[in-house]
Order: sequence, then structure tokens, then C-alpha cells
Amino acid sequence: MGKGGGCVPSKKKISKSTLQNPPPPPPIPAAGEPDSATNPAVDSLPATNTCKQLKLFIIFYSMYGHVESLAKRMKKGVEAVDGVDAVLYRVPETLSEEVLVQMRAPVKDDLIPELPSLAELADADGFLFGFPTRYGCMAAQMKAFFDSTGQLWKEQKLAGKPAGFFVSTGTQGGGQETTAWTAITQLAHHGMLFVPIGYTFGAGMFKMDSIRGGTPYGAGVFAGDGTREASDTELALAEHQGKYMAAVVKKLVQD
Repeated sequence: MGKGGGCVPSKKKISKSTLQNPPPPPPIPAAGEPDSATNPAVDSLPATNTCKQLKLFIIFYSMYGHVESLAKRMKKGVEAVDGVDAVLYRVPETLSEEVLVQMRAPVKDDLIPELPSLAELADADGFLFGFPTRYGCMAAQMKAFFDSTGQLWKEQKLAGKPAGFFVSTGTQGGGQETTAWTAITQLAHHGMLFVPIGYTFGAGMFKMDSIRGGTPYGAGVFAGDGTREASDTELALAEHQGKYMAAVVKKLVQD
């Protein structure tokens, strides 16, 4: 988990009159009498700084494990930033077990649960959403997840929260960028803030000596026919995105 808490400074300021005329100290309770938790003198004291451990939800759908591999590495990047915790969640599967068996999809990791309740999304400070592409758009399982957030949309519970994307495609021209483009509409209707990674990965974004998924919109992996695994470069980009996103969330929440 993240090392240490992210301190969020209190927005209450000590006024000049308070400094010149501090409130009297609370009375000393008599023997056997408990301290008063509602003493007016105590209540009038300026609030002290509070520390809050920030939460970044990494929510994904992965059929063959490619997006999952990015998600796990992304979690490592998030937790490299002090004061930010990463929580992995799957979205519900919409295909039957029979169909999944026919598609030779591996059994999902039981250690990564589905989101217990959509209401919990409002408690997160930021998001990273991962999904494979289907003809240049997000997979139906992830779209079904977004479609189920209607009540949160109605109340704009997610407005102002930062979010990023990471994807998987079967081919080099299979939609690494368009899958992210078309997913931005989900964030726009919720009033969320899309956070791309740009070229912050540095030289790793410019190398041409090997096949690499990932774009300025977010990390990515090429799955091929399903047997190819994420390369070290693709995983490193995912870790970078996690770290970058955690820093953005921390800055937005604390400033």
C-alpha cells in the first residue's frame, strides 16, 4: 500500500483577532468527571491539519489477462507515490461460462474482486479504467459497467474526479488510440477529467526498435492472437502511468 498519508492542509485560517485574543482554555474536569467533548472553548479552536490517505481505483475488464497484467503493474506505480493507495476491481462479466470456455478464456484471478457497490465510486479520488478494444471501442463488458452508473450520473457524484485509460488490442492498427478517444464520452457525461500521459514516459515513447503498445492517451498492450504477453516496455509504461496518475490525483486533491 502507499507509504505514509497524504496531508491535506485545512482551509481554515487563523484570524488576526484569534491570535491577539485566543479563546480561554477549557475548564479542568473534577475528579471522576469526563472531559467535555462539546466544550465551547474547545469547539472554537481553529481546526488542525488533517491527513487523508487518497484512493485511486483501477477498474478493468480483461478476458485473456493482458489488461490485467497492465493493471497489476499500474498498481505498483500508484503505490510508489506517498499518500495514495491503489485498489484493483474487475467489472462484471457479461458472457456465460459456456461461451468463455469456447473462447478459451482463462479462469479469472479470485484475488481481484468485482466492485462491491457502484456507490463506492463516489469515495474514490481518481480512476484508471482498463479494457480491450472491440472494433476501436471499449469492450461490451466495460460499456455495460459505465451504463450501470446512471444514478451517479444523475447526481453528478463523479464530477471533477480525474480518470485515465489503458487498453489492449489484437493488432498494431487495432485501436490503441481510438479506443481511448471513444471512451472519453463516458467521462464527459459524468463531468470527469480525462488525464492522458502525453509523452511523460520520455525516451520510452520514442523507441522504434520493438513492438510496443501504448500511446499519449495511456498505456497499452498488443495481445496478438491472445498468446502474446505484455513486454517489459509495455509493463514499464503501465507502471509509469500509475505513478503519474497518482501524482496528478494527489495534486488535485491537496491544492
